[in-house]
Amino acid sequence: MSDATTTDAGDSVPHADTVLPDPVSGASYEEPSATGTERGLLIETSEGAQELFPRNRTAPDELRREAGAVLRLPEGVVVNADDIDVEQTDDETMIINMGPQHPSTHGVLRLMMELDGETVLRTKPIIGYLHTGMEKTAEELTYVQGSTNVTRMDYLSPLHNELVLSLAVEALLGVEMPARSDWIRMLLVELNRVSSHLMWMATNGMDHASTSMMIYGFREREMVLAFFEKTTGLRMNHNFIRPGGTAADLPDGWEDDVSVICDTVLPRLDEYDELLTGQPVFRQRSEGIGNLSAEEALALSLTGPLLRSTGVAWDLRRTMPYLRYDEVEFDVIVGTYGDNFDRYSIRLNEIRESIRIIRQIIDKMPAGDYRVQDKKITPPPRGRIDESMEALIHHFKVFTEGFKVPEGEVYVAIESPRGELGCYLVSDGGPKPYRMHIRGPSFVNLQGLPLMMRGGLLADAVVVCSSVDPVMGEVDR
Repeated sequence: MSDATTTDAGDSVPHADTVLPDPVSGASYEEPSATGTERGLLIETSEGAQELFPRNRTAPDELRREAGAVLRLPEGVVVNADDIDVEQTDDETMIINMGPQHPSTHGVLRLMMELDGETVLRTKPIIGYLHTGMEKTAEELTYVQGSTNVTRMDYLSPLHNELVLSLAVEALLGVEMPARSDWIRMLLVELNRVSSHLMWMATNGMDHASTSMMIYGFREREMVLAFFEKTTGLRMNHNFIRPGGTAADLPDGWEDDVSVICDTVLPRLDEYDELLTGQPVFRQRSEGIGNLSAEEALALSLTGPLLRSTGVAWDLRRTMPYLRYDEVEFDVIVGTYGDNFDRYSIRLNEIRESIRIIRQIIDKMPAGDYRVQDKKITPPPRGRIDESMEALIHHFKVFTEGFKVPEGEVYVAIESPRGELGCYLVSDGGPKPYRMHIRGPSFVNLQGLPLMMRGGLLADAVVVCSSVDPVMGEVDR
């Protein structure tokens, strides 16, 4: 008799009570029995090394590593793992999944958690369900087409993705950007920071069971997206910030549109303050929850609000200025305790600081070109295409063949709403990148989840995950 059961799809799956190999260690264990219709649906799934296994099947070294005992060591220093105590429990523990279809994991994030009752002992984020291969795709796209690719990674701040790629390409080209181009880009990414943080305020409010905050956050974000649609033609995934400048100039009357956004959002932030900041339930569910120390955050290379919540004033707009950020005044908001409440307070006040920057941009916006006037990089004006055959040929070649970038490699980083967003670009002298790698802050910041959730309650897992503000398109790019 066969040792397998055939499903309706014709695939052979192991019978119940068969002995299966451990996908990591290779050790054997018995599959629980199943009867009736359950027997035909019994399928063994595993994420390999990503899987979280019970303690009796987990090596002591891994338990010590997951405890966060040693995060970073100076070169040459060796630690004896046996000297590190690992928390043991005599009670029976349980491993559960949260996601990857869970709405409050902010995308297709799967969290495997070991629970002792309602206390979270261990957490392992499992990723890869949204993998799109954008970095490999970039090698087959010209630099002109690159913005259409990267803009879809962090879909809540697409303009930051376009900006970091454009800055990297321009660094290799060695071109000097017109002043107006820099100020337009600053305006757009600061508005994008406002819309991204408003979305976080909405979803984090819902994760705390505040349906009102969900409605308010979407209401204010809609104003920003409407302006983006008027300026770029799209609400998201704009392909507007491109190597060499922007696709077009700002629309007529943009000053009034942006001023209305600032005048509307700023007083409503005070309403959020009244709704959430002093609310007893919200404070009890956020103060002292998901704590991180500055040492832990730095050791794990966390950036953005996660790092600043621990008291480290690291903001690339201030510490490593790009565009024209050294010509505007703003404060870097930092926390003290590294908990959920600090991260909420930082994002709330960063909206205020972004509005402060936007008002200065309105006053300082210069006249001039919105893109580099270099025929090797920039297509001709749209009106010239109908008048000149040379302009038509030039336009055709730019958008079909692209432009060539000198050989070299560069790393450029900017401050996205989630932290340090970096682009490592290698050129072989052709019209397409030889290699591209994106340092996605969401991907790096997920490392902090096991530390932040350890010892907390299962009920707090959702709000701790929310406080990281992960975007899975950026994690699985």
